[in-house]
Amino acid sequence: MTPRPHHLLLHPRPEVRSHSRSRAAALALTALLLAGCGSGVTTQDATPDPAAALTLENCGREVVVDAAPTAIVGMHPAQTELLLRLGLADRMAGQAQAAAQALPEDVAPLAADVPVLGEVAPPSREELLAVEPDFVYAPTTYEFSAEQGFASLDQLEQSGAAVYVATGGCADRRMTGEVTDLFEDLTALGEAFDVQDEAEQLIAEGRADLEAVEEATAEVAPLRVAQVYYEGGTLQAIGAGIEHDILLRAGADPVHSPEQEAFSDFFAAPLTPEALAAEAPDAIVFAAYDEEHEAATREYLTTTFPDMPAVAEDRLIAVSTADMFPGTLGNISAVEQIAAALYPEQF
Repeated sequence: MTPRPHHLLLHPRPEVRSHSRSRAAALALTALLLAGCGSGVTTQDATPDPAAALTLENCGREVVVDAAPTAIVGMHPAQTELLLRLGLADRMAGQAQAAAQALPEDVAPLAADVPVLGEVAPPSREELLAVEPDFVYAPTTYEFSAEQGFASLDQLEQSGAAVYVATGGCADRRMTGEVTDLFEDLTALGEAFDVQDEAEQLIAEGRADLEAVEEATAEVAPLRVAQVYYEGGTLQAIGAGIEHDILLRAGADPVHSPEQEAFSDFFAAPLTPEALAAEAPDAIVFAAYDEEHEAATREYLTTTFPDMPAVAEDRLIAVSTADMFPGTLGNISAVEQIAAALYPEQF
């Protein structure tokens, strides 16, 4: 089985995290916990020169970019994909965690000559600093955990690298993140890399895609949808953050929501089979990191809940874990995929 990516859907509540877990498990449980504050762009001139320094407001920090970066590192395939779609392949010094998720087929060839840093785990401090990046783009702040042996924010900044974390990956944004946080990232990155036209095009396309889904689902009778994550015999409900917003934008009536006590301080909560069966959802959405994981989740759901409407009516909808990472175009793809699976007659 492919080692798990450090997807936040698996991250336990901070107060019960075990430091004795394996490195692979820690990676699998980390990314989505660390998602938060908004980002913005300010410049030192009313009519900025693209090559002039600008300041990105990011996760409560000021990130100064002195000139358009030429040695960029994407810290997860979700970020690497976005950088490639901005036309930055020839400016990339590395792609991290490349074995965690495959890049989409249409952009994968663009990354053929981009050095791979780390396989499933984020690169070590030494590995990342060795490529001398001048800009590092990450989905969360976990990729900069010094206690894990990764380069810290301070170490990267001291080496001359600007570090940008996806808006939805900032710590205080995790519970309230939205799909449209991506557009803040694209605006900031477009300014930083002097590819404003490319960024604006992706924003326009993304907004159009979301609007198309909204129009297509405007008159439907919303189906009740549970979003879960299953692995190793453990079932979790997902009830807040970007994942919840994805369901809403897909026209679903989520079974779990931020207003429920179980999600008052964390976006995921343990879920018993009995509790899920009692809800009798019309559909279940679940994230999977590879085909084997998807198959295992489907087998569990179909054998455990054979009479549940979601199973009986074949509405088990698998989405890629990469599409749930903050700062990725996959958030929009997930909205489209889920909506089309729920209401095929509308598409």
